[in-house]
Formats: sequence, structure tokens, C-alpha cells
Amino acid sequence: MSDYACPVITRQDIAWAGRLVVKVGSSSLSRDGHLDPAKLDALVDALAAHINSGHEVVLVSSGAQAAGSLPLGLSAGPRNLTEAQAAASVGQGLLIAHYTRAFIAHGLRVGQVLLTAEDVIRRSHYRNARRVLDGLLEAGIVPIINENDAVATDEIRFGDNDRLAALVSHIVRADALILLTDVDGLYTAPPGKPGSERIRDVATFDELEAVRVTGRGSKVGTGGMVTKVQAAAMASSSGIPALVTAATELRAALAGEDTGTLFQVTGKRVSARRMWLGYAAKMRGRLTVDVGAAKAITKGKKSLLPVGVVAVSGDFGVGEPVEIVDPQGVTVARGLSGFTSDELRKIVGLSEAEVAAKLGSERAVPAVHRDELVTQARARRPE
Repeated sequence: MSDYACPVITRQDIAWAGRLVVKVGSSSLSRDGHLDPAKLDALVDALAAHINSGHEVVLVSSGAQAAGSLPLGLSAGPRNLTEAQAAASVGQGLLIAHYTRAFIAHGLRVGQVLLTAEDVIRRSHYRNARRVLDGLLEAGIVPIINENDAVATDEIRFGDNDRLAALVSHIVRADALILLTDVDGLYTAPPGKPGSERIRDVATFDELEAVRVTGRGSKVGTGGMVTKVQAAAMASSSGIPALVTAATELRAALAGEDTGTLFQVTGKRVSARRMWLGYAAKMRGRLTVDVGAAKAITKGKKSLLPVGVVAVSGDFGVGEPVEIVDPQGVTVARGLSGFTSDELRKIVGLSEAEVAAKLGSERAVPAVHRDELVTQARARRPE
């Protein structure tokens, strides 16, 4: 757990954010599975008013597949990856054309940026993405970002633009993140169910353990409330407060009103590499550790040694990302392995001297060095 003293964030802080990332999903821009220009115009009206009052906004927008389905005659939406990529290819141009028209009405220009997972995983790509986005904002242009669905595959895609938005908020050093959805925040039970209440603030993710967060989103979207919570965790643990609310409540959110669920900052800003490792990297394996090792790496800020590992799963090489879980299977950290999976299986539970005797003294290294390890932080409650 970090010793960083996190400031208490208010909804007014979100409204006052100098640089804001806003993410909108397909379901908030579509009707009957197809792009709804009226919904898009309402979104742009709210964003343009905020921008023209002196704020910078980066928009992460889904909706390309919804925009492209109708021209391709896909009344029920794409049925497979090929159709999804075709719809995205056709729809992306249509989507940006609608945004261009809508923002021009407010005297604003837009610039399209399509990203893939490689653009945030590889350092050179990451720096280039930051340079492009900073350049657009400095020129007074509204960046509109989407995943490059026309070329992304299931293996390399983000999976949903919520996580992309959290990463973008880090890339552009945003002051806050707003995730728009179909409901006005996270609820203690499905909205509409008797006794269900909106959760106004989340200061520690332990508070959500009693809440069953479910939902795959609409049939035109790939996410749901689960991905919103995951994205909020990514942003807040990296020093960026996040607000989850309904697209219809955007004006209220930008005015600092009591809407949505506000996720408090849980940690200080981290390097791009550590954010990638903590949230964006695809895990290649899992290391189960004993209670002592779990405590040593989370509270003692120590390296994970082979002696503390009790089980190894997956097939990975040296330097590849692995998940570290405690005896109950709860993820406590992520890191880059110092051994191959085959090597680790041979030295599970061994001391440094025993590792040296088995693999050679030059291989008597941590299973995961603390410099290559990111713990899964928890937060404190507001004072």
C-alpha cells in the first residue's frame, strides 16, 4: 500500500479540471443498433460549451461499428470479427464526419486519432501518441480517439474503450476522467430494484466487495459497468479522479452537480511503464505466493523471492508479465518474471542458496524484482 496522502476530490474539482478526458460508449450514441445523430449532437453541445469556457477536452468515442452497420446492411449488428472490422472501417469515417459537423457549429475543429494496444505498450509509440495529442490540444483542436477496430484482433485489442480512456487520461496527463454510460452511476443493486441506491463516492475498492457489479452493456457495446469500474480503478490509482455517470447527465457533471459515482484518487501518478504493467499488460502466467511473501511485497515493498512462491501456472519467459496472487487467489501485484515458467517450477519454495545450487549462482535472483513489480493499491476513506 502506498503511503501517499491522497487529496479528497469533489465533483466541483471534476468540473474545474483544466484538461479532461471524456469517454462515450456506443449505446449512448445509438438507437436500435445504429448511430443516432441527435444523441451525438447533444453530447457535442455539452462538450463544446465546456471547451469554449476555457477547458481542454479529449473525447474517447466508440460508435464506429454502430455507424457502419446500416450502410453494410447489418441490421442486427456484426456477427463475427470480419463483419465487425468492416463495419468499423466504414463507420469510422461516418462517425468522424458527424463529429466534425457538430463541433464546427460551435466554432471548433476536431482531429481523429486511432490507437491500438501497441501504441500504449511500446514506449516509442506511447511518446508519439502523447506528442500528437499535446499538439492537437495546443492548436485548439479537439482530439477524438477510438480504438483502431478495423485492424485490431481479439488478441491485441483493448477490449473496450473504457480502459483505453483511462490510459489516454494518463498519456495526456489529464486532471480528471468522465466515463459516460446509460445509467447515472454505480448502484448497490440493479437500478430500479427496490432498495437499490446510487453509490455517490468510492474511496476504497474494498467498499465494492459487497456490491455485485455486473452487466455486459448493450448489444451495440462491448462493455458494461464492470469495465467502467476497472477503468476508474486504473485512473484513480494513477492519480486521476474518475466520475461514472449517464451521458444524459454530462451537463450536470460539467457543472459540478451531484450526479454519478465519483472515484477518489487512490495513489500518485506513476510512470507509463508502471501503469502499463499494472493494468494494460496481458498477463502470461500466475504466481501463487504464501502469506508472508504477499505481505512482504505489498507492505514491505520487497522483491518476490522463489522461497515465497508456492505454485506457478501458465507458460512465460524471462521478463514477461505475471500476476501474483495470495493463497486465497486475490491479486496482490503484477510484475515481470525473473525466470521462465519452467525454471520457476523447479525452484518453487527454495532459498537463495538452494536456487544457486540448482540453477547456478548467476540465477540466484528474485522471482520478481521490486523495481519490476506493481502492487494493486487500496485507498483510504475521505476525511
